[in-house]
Amino acid sequence: MDRRGTSSEKWEKYAGRDILPLWVADMDLPMPPFVLHAMRRRLKHPILGYTSTPQAATEAMVDWLGRRYGWRVSAQWLVWVGGVVPGFTLAAQAVAEAGSQLVLPVPAYPPFFRVAERAGLRGVFSPLVRVGDRWEMDFDDLRAKITRQTAAVLFCNPHNPTGRVYDKTELTALVDLVVSTDTVLISDEIHCPLVLDGDHEHIPVASLDSSVATRSITLFAPTKAYNFPGVGGAVAVIPNAGIRERFEDAVAGMASNISPLAYAAMTAAFRDQSQWLARRNAFLAGNAAMLEDAVGTLRGVETTHVEGTFMAWLDVSKLGLANPAAYFETRGLGLADGVEFGAPGFLRWNLGCGRPLLETGVERLTDAINELATKRR
Repeated sequence: MDRRGTSSEKWEKYAGRDILPLWVADMDLPMPPFVLHAMRRRLKHPILGYTSTPQAATEAMVDWLGRRYGWRVSAQWLVWVGGVVPGFTLAAQAVAEAGSQLVLPVPAYPPFFRVAERAGLRGVFSPLVRVGDRWEMDFDDLRAKITRQTAAVLFCNPHNPTGRVYDKTELTALVDLVVSTDTVLISDEIHCPLVLDGDHEHIPVASLDSSVATRSITLFAPTKAYNFPGVGGAVAVIPNAGIRERFEDAVAGMASNISPLAYAAMTAAFRDQSQWLARRNAFLAGNAAMLEDAVGTLRGVETTHVEGTFMAWLDVSKLGLANPAAYFETRGLGLADGVEFGAPGFLRWNLGCGRPLLETGVERLTDAINELATKRR
């Protein structure tokens, strides 16, 4: 879809310049017609006032978790919020006292780094480690970083930016660690419908055991998978009544409401049982394979297999560039700077675009790498 002239944040960043915007996690692919239809149907009523959570939205969400992931949750566990990002801070405020620690595996989605500051906490970082073709949590390091001052671990699965879909063995190890250290787990699972590799499946970490469910806040939203991120809305699943009450108190302190159009869109997405998402994921998997194949032929740049999300994580540290993001911008590629994710020398590539644009991006990447090699001979 051509988004120029629509005030798209993604495209406005490089407006008037020959730079492909492949940075922010916002797809150039259309949202499904059934979501758009639900929003249009809601617009037949001429008032878009402050809106309580519709029962249909709650029922759709509960059914979605049970049908898709086999996780049976109570409607009482759900708390609807304006978006996953504000949900992070609300969660931290609900489970931590000022001055305590928030442990965060890195690299991480940039807003994660601001959660501790906004909640008055101290951020403690645990680097992921590359093992073969994937990034993994370092449980020895995590165990060392979690102390009596640690209130919570802020976790992301599928992982942004590395594209990992953590398996049951890894998630079980995380559960054991959280339970044994009496820590709360805040889990960002917004990308859970976006599993691109058929050998993997998403498992909501709180669904594994009641012992972790009662010390967890899990954040979901269909806005990424169904591509309506500009229509804010999300839902937190909080089985523990005490944590849920504190989270609700934090929500009540925010002067924001979920739009009735957002409720309509989310309800339609959670009700979806069509093949639309499977087709979209297959297309994104094709994009990922194209980029991975191209990177495999280039010297000085590496990537790992994209199991989930629609982002690829490129290691360009061996190129010896002082500012990789700036260099590639001069070659017509606007990629997200790894510095913002806590990982200098890395770049995040958004795969949510049409195939012709991706092909152009791959050509520009190849030319940029070859140009560097020529200069250094």
